[in-house]
Amino acid sequence: MTAKKAVPAQDASALIDRRIEDLGDWRGKALAKVRALIHAADPQVVEEWKWMGTPVWSHDGIICTGESYKSHVKLTFLKGAALPDPAGLFNSSLEGNARRAIDLHEGDKLNEAAFKKLIQSAVVLNLEGKSKPKASRAKKRTG
Repeated sequence: MTAKKAVPAQDASALIDRRIEDLGDWRGKALAKVRALIHAADPQVVEEWKWMGTPVWSHDGIICTGESYKSHVKLTFLKGAALPDPAGLFNSSLEGNARRAIDLHEGDKLNEAAFKKLIQSAVVLNLEGKSKPKASRAKKRTG
């Protein structure tokens, strides 16, 4: 079995551009807006295209995904349960142990400042996770 190759970042950005254009309605505008906010919150963010067509924003790990459905745009934060959300942006996938999501419906107003803070908190969490050795690797071998 061969592993799938990752889509290069430049190609991923072009695919996200195309998705926004293809949506052609409020969902495309919403996805474009959150994309701009993500880049404003973290200029080092990397755009990826995963799982056969899902826009993904990463910085030393996935920050969030941006899925589009008929009635909403879903921004899923893989480590959302560990993030502070004082503005109450998370309104979906609240029952899980790890993920949290923001469902945006037509006409919804996103608290942009709170969203940027959420993105920045997700980046910090990813960076902290990278600096901590995994328990299995941190064990000293005795021999």
